[in-house]
Amino acid sequence: MSRKPPIAARHAPSARDTGSAVLAVRHDGAPVSRRTLLTLTAGASLLPWLGCPAFAQEAVPTSTPASSAPSLSPERHGLSAFGDLKYPADFVHFDYVDPDAPKGGTFSQIGPTAAFNQSFQTFNSLNGYVLKGDGAQGVELLFDSLMTRANDEPDAIYGLVAKSVAVSEDGTVYRFRLRPEARFHDGSRLTAEDVAFSLNLLKSKGHPIIAQNLRDMASAEADGEEIAVIRFVPKRARDVPLFAASLPIFSKAYYSATPFDASTLEPPLGSGPYKVGHFEVGRFIEYRRDPEHWARDLPVNVGVNNFDVLRYEYFRDREVGFEAFKAKAFLFRQEFTARTWATGYDFPALREGRVKQQVLPDRTPSGAQGWFLNLRRPQFADPRVREALSCAFDFEWTNKNLMYHAYRRTTSFFENSDLKAEGPAGPDEEALIARLGDRLSPEEIAILKAPPWSPPVSDGSGQDRALLRRGTQLLREAGWTIKGGRLVDAEGTALTVEFLDDENGLERHTAPFIKNLKLLGIEAHFRLVDSPQYQRRMNEFDFDATVRRFSVSTVPGESLRNYFGSTAAATPGSNNLSGISDPIVDLLIEEVIAAPTREELRTACRVLDRRLRAGRYWVPQWYSAEFRIAFWDEFAWPGAPRPTYARAIPEIWSARRSPAG
Repeated sequence: MSRKPPIAARHAPSARDTGSAVLAVRHDGAPVSRRTLLTLTAGASLLPWLGCPAFAQEAVPTSTPASSAPSLSPERHGLSAFGDLKYPADFVHFDYVDPDAPKGGTFSQIGPTAAFNQSFQTFNSLNGYVLKGDGAQGVELLFDSLMTRANDEPDAIYGLVAKSVAVSEDGTVYRFRLRPEARFHDGSRLTAEDVAFSLNLLKSKGHPIIAQNLRDMASAEADGEEIAVIRFVPKRARDVPLFAASLPIFSKAYYSATPFDASTLEPPLGSGPYKVGHFEVGRFIEYRRDPEHWARDLPVNVGVNNFDVLRYEYFRDREVGFEAFKAKAFLFRQEFTARTWATGYDFPALREGRVKQQVLPDRTPSGAQGWFLNLRRPQFADPRVREALSCAFDFEWTNKNLMYHAYRRTTSFFENSDLKAEGPAGPDEEALIARLGDRLSPEEIAILKAPPWSPPVSDGSGQDRALLRRGTQLLREAGWTIKGGRLVDAEGTALTVEFLDDENGLERHTAPFIKNLKLLGIEAHFRLVDSPQYQRRMNEFDFDATVRRFSVSTVPGESLRNYFGSTAAATPGSNNLSGISDPIVDLLIEEVIAAPTREELRTACRVLDRRLRAGRYWVPQWYSAEFRIAFWDEFAWPGAPRPTYARAIPEIWSARRSPAG
């Protein structure tokens, strides 16, 4: 998933590296652009939720439900997809934080991820939860949610605004007990009315990705000031309750007088650890820590939110951004450009030890980064055409000559995870395929059982003649022929491809690809547009090909419908950029969502991966299983092991104490 990490997904918790997210994540390798999908959400708390709720082992007292209410479990302090929780009800803080971390100082960076309507290039709105405008990065810091995630567990969330939760036996009713001390920044009480109002508002007027992920939420209502009741449809997606519990809570009083669905620069009323500080549209935004934050001493907040000021910088050019970092215009940089990492970090401040470099392992799924092809365009309707395009991209040459051998080839939609399909289908996959057999043709069964499609490996010359011959053959089989030096179909329409982007970080990687496409007779070019136009065209699916990195969670669920489902293909603003509309994909997504165990989920994801890869919906790019970071030597971090499932910077970092302190 540029200033973005490996091309990840851009919307949701979405990067491309010109070197990952279901959020967007910047691209990897080469520079990445603004769209990385952080799997489902915008902040750490908006995780890629899936699975059925789980409960902690320790119960807290629960009131007796009304006679008309469904039978509920004892109240619990946390939820997870499959019921496993690491932390007990009386936990004091997460293991990966420093509970004595000092408060103070400033942390400034170019944001590595973007969710929903956020952009890596600019911002013009402080509303990050609707389709309109370019939302500022970091707006999630303004709001608290019912629960928040633990970064050392795959999907567990623990009580924040909610002290506890009870769940009906059938999993359709969640009854959250709120903390009476919860407050908005103006001192007004945060009640169950605000919770119900927020969820219903987000479902009806929120960003399409949010609305899609809440489609299995039947209702949200208040039962008094301290009880919020959320009901879900039967057979709901496993992650929907976790997603709902991680969404921001808005003030009903504030938004009763302020239009929610507007793009606005008015700082909203929140309840989170930070408030909006100084900002200049399109240049930077600061968030200032609220020292009186009502939840600052809760176990989930001990050792986090340590900086007084969090600042997000915006640069339209990566090189300009790097020069600004060298000049200490901001303090922390995650590097997404392999060339810069290999050759640019040789400046006085680094040689003198005032700037540090580190490479941290990234154990999370790298997702799918590549050029996604828009099947709504007639020229991409035939999978043979789409495969022919893959024959023209020489990854081996690109990695050697442009990316300093810093990347590995992406082949799977679940790259760098145990959800990735490899080799022929194994026994568990065979069993699932057999169970679905009456809904699959013999040809479809054969595809699912065979080794999954992977992009071809070139000879590294930059112009592999054997692969180009293969591409020509595929195009000829699909009915395209060369006439007058142009590749045309039976009606004489030329095959054209416009590579659309809102930054030029990947232009040098796309250029040799375009050169090879022209050798096949394809008229291809790279087009750079400004960020607002880019976002509008993405929302309206008005493009031929674009780079994106979709980064899924370790326990995917509802987000898969948004990335690959048929309904999302026709939903403006969704993450189904390619327009995948395949009933077998839909069927397998439902198998993933319904999987009762982690093992069965893993099996279903592998079969889904096989089907998706068979569609040749993209030209896969590359990934890196590490974070490359550089920072001015002004920070401290816990001595405990880093959390497995998040970078957790700046969340658990702090300003370094002075020697006297």
